[in-house]
Amino acid sequence: MKIVVQGLEDDYVRLEPLSERLREPLRAALNCDPEAWALMVGSACGERFDAFFDAALGDMAKGTKVAWAVHRSSEDVIVGTTSLYEIKPEHRRCEIGATFYRPEARGGAVNPACKRLLLGHAFAAGAVRVEILTDAINPHSQAAIRKLGARDEGVLRKHKITWTGRVRDTALFAVLDEDWPEVRDLLDRRLAAFG
Repeated sequence: MKIVVQGLEDDYVRLEPLSERLREPLRAALNCDPEAWALMVGSACGERFDAFFDAALGDMAKGTKVAWAVHRSSEDVIVGTTSLYEIKPEHRRCEIGATFYRPEARGGAVNPACKRLLLGHAFAAGAVRVEILTDAINPHSQAAIRKLGARDEGVLRKHKITWTGRVRDTALFAVLDEDWPEVRDLLDRRLAAFG
């Protein structure tokens, strides 16, 4: 499995791999909604942005993560970020995460379009398992993950410590390679409804 760093695009979003030229536009896009950041493991809001961005670039250089800026195609404006990370070629698995969308980009085509592109990219690269994790106290995120077609695999207790110091339980979901054709068709039907 080799996850290639490249741009990904469909009718709804354009995913551009992070690079230094995106630092300021992405900073502007992510500097909002502190309440949503409070539920995430890390934060890229305000003064925490540079550490987030530098860590993402460092992980990309090591090959353990590919992070993208999310452009909404209808306006060609950056509305968030998402990543494939915890890339483990020896196990042919990775995670989708470090995802944040501006409030106005939530609830429409952006998230299913991004997940369709990321899952397709991972499985085309040879992944057999793609995980999606979220905070166990975030039912909205869990519902969105289920709606994608990912399967519940339980809760990892005391799994992570968030940037606020809270010990987090993590709800674990996954899509396997044999699930992918059905999940892909589900996402394609959802996206067609936006067209």
